[in-house]
Amino acid sequence: MQVTISGKHLDITAPIEEFIRSKCARLERHYDKVLEAKFVLEKDPRHGFHVELILDLEHHEDLVSNAHHDDVYAAVDLVLDRGVRQLTDLKDLLRNRKH
Repeated sequence: MQVTISGKHLDITAPIEEFIRSKCARLERHYDKVLEAKFVLEKDPRHGFHVELILDLEHHEDLVSNAHHDDVYAAVDLVLDRGVRQLTDLKDLLRNRKH
């Protein structure tokens, strides 16, 4: 899985990048056909930090998750939790569909 991290109005430091890459291992545990995970971190003056996660899946449409928080690490955790939930819901949908 390829991980792309970009920032708007924010410099991505090495600890933030390392934190995101270490947490991305969770995504492959839940669904192994994730081709790319794109993180967009943005400094929002009203809400602190806005993090968007775009998951590019094999043979499916992209999944998009968003999170706002005052702490950038907490925002990354929130967006990853939402991404994992979307992946598990998709996996359940694919497993349980009737033929």
